[in-house]
Amino acid sequence: MMKRHMARELAVQSLFQMELSDLTAQEAIEFAVEGKEYDTFVEQLVNGVETNKATIDQHIREALVNWSFERLGNIERTILRLAVYELLFETNIPVRVTINEAIELTKAFADEEATKIVNGVLGKVAQGVVKENS
Repeated sequence: MMKRHMARELAVQSLFQMELSDLTAQEAIEFAVEGKEYDTFVEQLVNGVETNKATIDQHIREALVNWSFERLGNIERTILRLAVYELLFETNIPVRVTINEAIELTKAFADEEATKIVNGVLGKVAQGVVKENS
């Protein structure tokens, strides 16, 4: 079985492709995996983000402080969407795991400043999720 970190990386790459082109989720996944085997978790994440994008984006917008949604870079927005999807809809995944994974993905794909933004937004979204579920 593919490690979840790798699945998240492929999901980010797929979602990023979809943001920049008119590829379907399946086409973007196939583009990202380049013919290699992959875990169904990749599809679950990509389809989940795509299906729930309006709700996810609303949570991101509400959590941004002194920063506009439109000002986020494509990669930061993509990583945030993936992590917020997990926080809202994949409740079997511990919150800290989701946030740590997002930070690692941000370090891999973006710059130091982006890491701070991603961490701040996810901290706020996570607090809201915890309140809703308690």
